[in-house]
Amino acid sequence: MLTPATRMGLSIAAAVGVYGVSFGALSVAAGLNVWQTVALSALMFTGGSQFAFIGVIAGGGTGAAAWAAATLLGIRNGVYGMQLKALIRPPGKLIPLMAQLTIDESTATATAQDDHDERVRGFWTAGLGVYLLWNTFTLVGALAGAQITNPGAWGLDGAAVAAFLGLLWPRLKDRDPVATAVVAALATIVAMPFVPPGIPVVVAAVVTAGWWAARRRTQKVAA
Repeated sequence: MLTPATRMGLSIAAAVGVYGVSFGALSVAAGLNVWQTVALSALMFTGGSQFAFIGVIAGGGTGAAAWAAATLLGIRNGVYGMQLKALIRPPGKLIPLMAQLTIDESTATATAQDDHDERVRGFWTAGLGVYLLWNTFTLVGALAGAQITNPGAWGLDGAAVAAFLGLLWPRLKDRDPVATAVVAALATIVAMPFVPPGIPVVVAAVVTAGWWAARRRTQKVAA
């Protein structure tokens, strides 16, 4: 019998995993081959970072710039990991596997539960479910994308940006995230004429981190 956490995890896995087909097609359109695309999904396995990586590559950025952009976006998973370790209290031998499966969806499913056992079920159901489906549909998308000789004719040359915005938009619900997004966008626009492709994302991340830290200090003083 499926528990509420299991049902939630399965529904999230089905909704998110299928979206891997977009990443697969966009990655190949950006210049990666099918197996590079599959390896990126299997090893990096965090949607925002993956779209950032191929977005930099598609824009002509270097591999180092792409990794820097992806890494900056992936830092949040480390924060999730600390939270989940305290909530789930996993045995040490499972921590490496949990680290690989710690993404937005598995964290959200686990933290939405009140019972410890349900948190465990939610985490593993969402994490494993998304991993299997995301990687399966990444391969499907990559194979389909490899058959498209002119990505621009299908709009795939600009779709990586649209896909990334699709992941970002639902998170812009409060004033702080909106303000952070505006600061990052302005920093990117200012930096673009002066630095190579991919570096504006890094500049925006540094500026945003400084702005966020200053804002936190101001809020603490006001409190």
